[in-house]
Amino acid sequence: MNIEVMIADYLNNQHADDVGFLLNNYAEDPMGGGAPLSDFIKQNLAVELSKIPHAFSVICYVDGKPAGLINCFEAFSTFKCKPLINIHDIVVVKEYRGLGISQSMLAKVEERAKEKGCCKITLEVLEGNEVARNSYMKFGFDGYELNPEMGKALFWQKMI
Repeated sequence: MNIEVMIADYLNNQHADDVGFLLNNYAEDPMGGGAPLSDFIKQNLAVELSKIPHAFSVICYVDGKPAGLINCFEAFSTFKCKPLINIHDIVVVKEYRGLGISQSMLAKVEERAKEKGCCKITLEVLEGNEVARNSYMKFGFDGYELNPEMGKALFWQKMI
């Protein structure tokens, strides 16, 4: 079994197709909402990401087949006055789970974060996604808090 982990080239047609395929795989999973992405999103995601200078994706292939994806965005920590990487999406195709792919992809994200002088990597995870939570804890992630008396940070959204 040959496992390759790399930074995706959004302008490479194969990578672009695979970014859309893999994100759709995540969207269709109950942890991703359980509904497929539109054809427009699948076909245009990589092109739109290529227009964002602070976006990058890590893609994984197993024996040449798309198996995993992490979409990331560079941001900034005001408290540290340094850049950070926010992981927006992580997916490992079901048939490739248990092979350590998430750990390998996270290592590639961390490598990139260190190259850029980042102070941290952030992500959000659903409370009920025990498999993902365990994977992230294994890699060294933990809940975010500034003061234990104030509790852990919550991730909220407002749709517009």
